[in-house]
Amino acid sequence: MQEIGFKELYEIAKSKLNPRKISPFIEAGGVSSAILTENGNVYTGVCIDTACTLGMCAERNAIANMITNGESKIKKLVCCTDDGKVGMPCGACREYLMQLDKDSGNIEILIDLDTMETKKLGEFIPMWWGKRYF
Repeated sequence: MQEIGFKELYEIAKSKLNPRKISPFIEAGGVSSAILTENGNVYTGVCIDTACTLGMCAERNAIANMITNGESKIKKLVCCTDDGKVGMPCGACREYLMQLDKDSGNIEILIDLDTMETKKLGEFIPMWWGKRYF
């Protein structure tokens, strides 16, 4: 089985974009994310924005889906913004990702769709405080 590439992972994330108003207090789907696990599975999520600020970013939603399905190790991650461009995980999501596994710093993140440039999560958090606990 051939590993899913970033272009395909981007297309999967983009297909989940669906900005919509759920209620007077909740909007969803303006940002989407797709993650590829070490087992070769893809999990997706969309952002959920709430008036009470207890919403969830697309990346954390995808991670929740992954954990629900018994996995915890991510190889690749793509975020897609409402205009179809590649986005970056926010600081909270970067921290959340780092806490998943001792090797999370090696998660590849697509940062530019045109050039297919990627960066490893550890490059964004080079002196992460939690390394000593693994």
